Amino acid sequence: MAVSANRLELLQIADAVAREKAIDKEIVIAAMADAIQKAARSRYGQETNIRADINAKTGEMKLQRLMEVVENVEEPAREIPIALARGRNPDAQVGDFIAEQLPPMDFGRIAAQSAKQVIVQKVREAERDRQYEEYKDRIGEILNGTVKRVEYGNVIVDLGRGEAIIRRDELIPREIFKYGDRVRAYVYDVRREQRGPQIFLSRTHPQFMAKLFTMEVPEIYDGIIEIKSVARDPGSCAKIAVISHDSSIDPVGACVGMRGSRVQAVVGELQGEKIDIIPWNDNAASFIVNALQPAEVAKVVLDEDAERIEVVVPDDQLSLAIGRRGQNVRLASQLTGWDIDILTEEEESQRRQKEFTDRSNLFMDALNVDEMVGQVLASEGFTSVEELAYVEGGEIASIDGFDEDTAEEIQARAREYLERIEAENDAKRKELGVEDELREIPGITTAMMVALGEDDVKTIEDFAGYAVDDLVGWKERKDGENKFFTGVFSDFDVSREEAEQMVVAARMKMGWINEEDLAESAEAEAEDETAPAEG
Repeated sequence: MAVSANRLELLQIADAVAREKAIDKEIVIAAMADAIQKAARSRYGQETNIRADINAKTGEMKLQRLMEVVENVEEPAREIPIALARGRNPDAQVGDFIAEQLPPMDFGRIAAQSAKQVIVQKVREAERDRQYEEYKDRIGEILNGTVKRVEYGNVIVDLGRGEAIIRRDELIPREIFKYGDRVRAYVYDVRREQRGPQIFLSRTHPQFMAKLFTMEVPEIYDGIIEIKSVARDPGSCAKIAVISHDSSIDPVGACVGMRGSRVQAVVGELQGEKIDIIPWNDNAASFIVNALQPAEVAKVVLDEDAERIEVVVPDDQLSLAIGRRGQNVRLASQLTGWDIDILTEEEESQRRQKEFTDRSNLFMDALNVDEMVGQVLASEGFTSVEELAYVEGGEIASIDGFDEDTAEEIQARAREYLERIEAENDAKRKELGVEDELREIPGITTAMMVALGEDDVKTIEDFAGYAVDDLVGWKERKDGENKFFTGVFSDFDVSREEAEQMVVAARMKMGWINEEDLAESAEAEAEDETAPAEG
């Protein structure tokens, strides 16, 4: 059968719309069919079940009214009794549909307008779905586009097959775009929203710089050199840590390039941002020393539990280590993930002298000894009365000027002091109403029970409700810096693992968990650790 002009025109329109909107032709034809169905219902009644079919090859259109086969008719416009249905089709059963061919209809002005709205809406929805599906998997990529318009400082970018936005706070400071400018940016989020997919781009994201290096340095693209971490102060300064998986290739030199060509290409894209390329090291102290370049470091002291590091620098290097407005140390902290405290050699000397004086005074007060004995004990490295009370007597007796009798007397006085403090803590614990049963939890001391009472925790049940963070404190990263919040046991030498064991013991005593639960939890953790990482 020859295709009529009208049918041919219908297919040509579907082809044109599909190409223009970059969607499947079948979706356009389905939208047309929906529009015809809506127009037909306005003519034959909204309650009528009408189906329109358009042949994608010939453009031929069929319009049918569907009637459901039922025993008793309740909706004459949609249902047909089984007796009448079998007159048309002897095999008809209840629940089947009988199709009745309807004659071709002429669209009136209102029906045509309504059909057009349906088609436009369906095509727009398909276009949005196509855009979302296309860009949702491109998070983490760099896209090129053209500035379409600038609204209140936000830049709207035409990507060709979609539209994206660079919000004002995602633009490098002092950078200005105008209509028609070419722009490159990093896709950090794609969201499906009511008004269509929203594609969010950034030029300040740390990974934007990492991706630019990947494009400029073939060794990074090939995986020979790996970017371990990035820290940026957009438009001003940045640090990037790199490591080479091939000992014959220098990661810093490869990223800098011949006469700085590679790094300068990235600097040019980032509006002159100064970039320090740092060799990554799995030794935290060495890595942090590298990250503080160009400052020279005299000494570092790590506190691995709190992820803090104390860096001692020569007096003339302090301003260089801190940087303008604290920029250098802030970026080094972001790059390494450690909180960094910077001291000069003089400040460290003063602090050490203060710690020595405090320890000497502690021993003088607790042991009732003169200043010389207190200073000798402090200089020998003893840090607490507990250490003196329970160390081997020979260690104290071996100190110059001390003998066994002196050592015994010092240890006796240390134990008396600890017993007195224990009695005072026990009295305070009772005054706070903390129950004796809390002693049943391994690791809890009377001093800890006082701290619990001051936090209004008096029973094992109260203690079992704690999270580990409540006990040892927790960290939150804000504005590129780690902020530490103290816990109930922050003043005690309690690790996270020990605190977790205490909470588990309390919950087991309360019957909230049992050995089987612990075994299942351990098994699940082991599976998570051995599971291959995605991507």
